[in-house]
Amino acid sequence: MSLDDRKLEVLRAIVQDYVETREPVGSKALVERHQLGVSPATVRNDMAVLEEEGYIRQPHTSAGRVPTDAGYRLFVDRLTRIKPLSPAERRAIERFMVGVVDLDDVVHRTVRLLAQLTRQVAVVQYPSLSRSAVRHLELVPISTTRLTLVMITDTGRVEQRLVEMPGPVAPDDVWEMRRRVNEKLAGQKLADTPVLVQKLVDETAPDRRPTMACLASVLLETLVERSEERLALAGTANLTRGGVLDFQGTLRPVLEALEEEVILLKLIGDLEPSTTRVRIGDENEIDNLRSASVVSSGYGPGATIVGGLGVLGPTRMDYPGTIATVRAVARYVGDLLAQN
Repeated sequence: MSLDDRKLEVLRAIVQDYVETREPVGSKALVERHQLGVSPATVRNDMAVLEEEGYIRQPHTSAGRVPTDAGYRLFVDRLTRIKPLSPAERRAIERFMVGVVDLDDVVHRTVRLLAQLTRQVAVVQYPSLSRSAVRHLELVPISTTRLTLVMITDTGRVEQRLVEMPGPVAPDDVWEMRRRVNEKLAGQKLADTPVLVQKLVDETAPDRRPTMACLASVLLETLVERSEERLALAGTANLTRGGVLDFQGTLRPVLEALEEEVILLKLIGDLEPSTTRVRIGDENEIDNLRSASVVSSGYGPGATIVGGLGVLGPTRMDYPGTIATVRAVARYVGDLLAQN
């Protein structure tokens, strides 16, 4: 059975009231608080249909109704507009992010900002190396036989490695290697670099090939072999605010899930540009998070997605506001990365 617009309005009102009051919602309260334009008897009939369809339920006898996971899903799917951020919220984002100094600073400010604005647990994935491109490679002599290799990606991520050379290397030779590696690799996606690194070795004069081969092995380690992803987490204390999450009386399963980086990456990763994903209750693949909702979005410069961010909280969350905040912060971080 498809619900008509009036019943959807009743469901929307129930969700809004329950999110705000944390109390089951009765028909009398709905009529008093919302301009539904129908009688209390009609509202009761509509609530009976919503309950029969599985969109609301009665937690105990003589109580009002609360939304089910299916009810929240229908509410989110039928959102006609996302609640716009207030001017104060937009200013808060801009103020919080002004003067960032490097990528670590961007990530840590972003995760704290998300947790503060949504009052949920916030997760931000560092820009993935596999999705990044080389911006610049620097070779810094430490001694005649030692160099520091510094790689800077287009997302601002910095990786450093020590290179032990097979013999002394003249300053002019260091300069020439720096020129050649940047000429070959700058602007290239990290995933495309292995064949280019091999070409660097093949195209080097035989007498200098051992030196370039030594540098190439460290280059490959830096560009390719770092497969682990990094995450930042903030706002775990928000789980306890006002009995936010009631997982059969304990938060332990949620806290255990939040300690697993693989789980967190599943929650916020693999998103297309300009996509916001909402997973509600049982839609979560992780058993320990079946009583939670996750709102996530990809971020990156322009149309390129380099990482994910999002928040985790109770199914009883302010979905319009949370979705708007996650989208706005993702867009702002993407603009920051594009400017750097």
